[in-house]
Amino acid sequence: MPHIALPAGLPGISAGFAFRPETAKPMRELAHVLLHGPSTLTGAERELIATFVSSRNDCYFCQTSHGAAAAAHLGGDFALVDEVKRNFEDAGVSAKLKALLVIAGKVQQDGKNVLPEDIARARSEGATDLELHDTVLIAAAFCMYNRYVDGLGTWQPTNQSMYAEMGKHLAENGYLTSSLQR
Repeated sequence: MPHIALPAGLPGISAGFAFRPETAKPMRELAHVLLHGPSTLTGAERELIATFVSSRNDCYFCQTSHGAAAAAHLGGDFALVDEVKRNFEDAGVSAKLKALLVIAGKVQQDGKNVLPEDIARARSEGATDLELHDTVLIAAAFCMYNRYVDGLGTWQPTNQSMYAEMGKHLAENGYLTSSLQR
């Protein structure tokens, strides 16, 4: 049950966005730039970072919707998404992404936990300054998004097909419009 009078029938962050569209606009724009805009990190890699942070924050809506977006980028590979959430060091992702996930996990706890050796590891695996920047910002932004969703007590349905459809929409179209508004 939401803690405030959110629009009924809208899951997760969509309800908060509908409640206050003027804050939704910059939040959507940030997510779009970070997860869907031009980058040397693939859409799947960026969505996996968002999913990983959301799972560490135990935000069901965000980890499931962004996990579905990652899977859509990966041709439907939900098993890889689950591997990353469960134990990314043993998951079938690149060494560079593993190093970036170390950084994302540290940011999720406290940005001051990121150490020079974490940055050095990521650089040694080929991460650029832009990729390091975006990893930190994705992790920080998803801490905010997760707390927004959970702090409002939003409705978080368990219908996996709804999340799969949402993930496909996000992977194909980005974050400026909601799949729930179509």
